[in-house]
Amino acid sequence: MMKASEIMTKDVVTIRGSATVAEAIELMKIRGYHTLVVERRHEQDAYGIVTESDIVGKVAAFGKDPKRMRVYEIMTKPCISINPDLGVEYVARLFINTGIHSAPVIQGKLLGLVTMSDILHKSDFVEQPKEITLSKEIQKAIENARAVCAEKGAASKECAVAWEVVEELQAEASHQQARTHKSAFEEYCEEFPEALEARMYDV
Repeated sequence: MMKASEIMTKDVVTIRGSATVAEAIELMKIRGYHTLVVERRHEQDAYGIVTESDIVGKVAAFGKDPKRMRVYEIMTKPCISINPDLGVEYVARLFINTGIHSAPVIQGKLLGLVTMSDILHKSDFVEQPKEITLSKEIQKAIENARAVCAEKGAASKECAVAWEVVEELQAEASHQQARTHKSAFEEYCEEFPEALEARMYDV
């Protein structure tokens, strides 16, 4: 899975909160961007964000004068930010769950900006859909768990640990598909009921 840092736009355009909305519009036109990151006033301050939607919805829609309104009046601050190591699929979920279309990538300082367009055009979800790669990981983990249990015994601690790996992967897959399946461990316990008792071990 690709990370946010791999698809982000590094050439981020920033603007001061005290700038006029007209200046923000001009900057968007010149640079061809739909989003501007609002600079921090000091190190303890939060970053803000101003988008075309903010300008259209809060200024143009009410006939307000963009030369008199300031960016800080319409921006979102603090804005939702993204860790550079966050997987692209989680960035996509964050966007859908919060209704945003872009977010700055921050780790101590501003590193870049990720947008819906970046997810669509730069990520590898078409070539390597997580559903398929996760399915392969699960199958490999199941085979490993069965091999460990055959060698160490169905009631062994090693067997239980191996099945936990499988269940963690299956939980991720279920969350991704938004539905629940019978886990591979539950299916295994139908064959070997004593394996269930091994889950009660001291770490």
